[in-house]
Amino acid sequence: MSELRKRREGEEKTPDSAESDHIDSEDDKIPGHKKDSVDLSSTIPSGTNKAPGLFDTFLTGMPDKWKNWIVRGIFSIIMITFFLVVIYYGPPTLILTTLAVQVKCFAEIINIGYAVYRIHGLPWFRSLSWYFLLTTNYFFYWESLVDYLGVLANRTDFLRVLVTYHRFISFCLYCGGFVWFVLSLVKKYYMKQFSLFAWTHVALLIVVTQSYLIIKNIFEGMIWFIVPVSMIICNDIMAYVFGFFFGKTPLIKLSPKKTWEGFIGGGVSTVIFGFIMSTIMCRYPYFVCPISYNETEGMTIDCEPGTLFTLEEYTLPSFIAEPLSMVGISPTVMIYPFALHSLSLSVFSSVIGPFGGFFASGFKRAFKIKDFGDIIPGHGGIMDRFDCQFLMATFVNVYISSFIRMDNPQKLLSQILYLKQDQQVELYHLLKDSLDHRNLLNIGT
Repeated sequence: MSELRKRREGEEKTPDSAESDHIDSEDDKIPGHKKDSVDLSSTIPSGTNKAPGLFDTFLTGMPDKWKNWIVRGIFSIIMITFFLVVIYYGPPTLILTTLAVQVKCFAEIINIGYAVYRIHGLPWFRSLSWYFLLTTNYFFYWESLVDYLGVLANRTDFLRVLVTYHRFISFCLYCGGFVWFVLSLVKKYYMKQFSLFAWTHVALLIVVTQSYLIIKNIFEGMIWFIVPVSMIICNDIMAYVFGFFFGKTPLIKLSPKKTWEGFIGGGVSTVIFGFIMSTIMCRYPYFVCPISYNETEGMTIDCEPGTLFTLEEYTLPSFIAEPLSMVGISPTVMIYPFALHSLSLSVFSSVIGPFGGFFASGFKRAFKIKDFGDIIPGHGGIMDRFDCQFLMATFVNVYISSFIRMDNPQKLLSQILYLKQDQQVELYHLLKDSLDHRNLLNIGT
């Protein structure tokens, strides 16, 4: 009987010991701690309902709904004004602003990860996250700049080495971070450390990769950046306005405040806005010309606009053209081809773009937070404003590659300049012989 009692006591203790083997960190031993429920509402600040003290003074007694509407509207105007100033100062300022936004978005995502796993005293987590950010930025941004600023990179031997071995250097830097992470592993924290390692890489994929595509879009011509970004802003504002005044039908459970009225109203407004804005911007070479660099003038935005940005005559469909002809109106219209392409961009920004916001809403709901931060009163964090922009940037880059395919002689020239001098001379003679054989050198003479 005594042996039987001992066996039963041992069996009763087994579940406790087994459970203790699955504890990932000392934090999980806290009484009342639930692994499956993560509530960060008290840890991550919210900016949606935040208003500066001056606003609270003037808006005292006003319903919260209208107070939020006014604060949100004022800071929307401030952000749009800042956006226009950045555009005015040109591509370098746009690139630096994109980099700053990227860094802030990455910081907001990493802070949530740090709060979720609640690892205190572990060495190097934040340092490793920022190291991987710098390494990834070096790989993407330097590669992007080299494609367009190759002339500058070939002025010195040092820059030539960085260009030639860029990918190898980037890989070595990443390997250094990988080894650093392995050496920083601590017993009983393995699961959480690997989870944070994955969290960091997902953040890099979402933020850095997309901002890299934004930079590539800018170099194709600022219109490929300004128009899509403005479409998302227009859709966001108009969806909010239509939803605020007319919204009654819920759209999706992830965002209870989103309505079909706002979704449709924002979509129609974006299509109209995008077409008008594209038509206006196509008239100015400053917006449509690709960015190039040469040794004499530096970074320039000057070209003869291509067919995409030149007015063309289009014949209206017969069911429209025939009635117009009967009353003496011409059945043809002059339209910029880019304005027609803008319809595809506006449809994407209206239909698919909002799902970037829905994705962010689901992410925030998973951790019971309202916003990614509180840096923008009435709006939240930077990531709250740019969740749809990154998805749009990817679509624009894919759209250019798939349907536009604009050749860039400056990019080809920068690649030629990487060659040795004798190889450049050889290429010159080969190209000259080819053009001569096809009798292209005599055209126009």
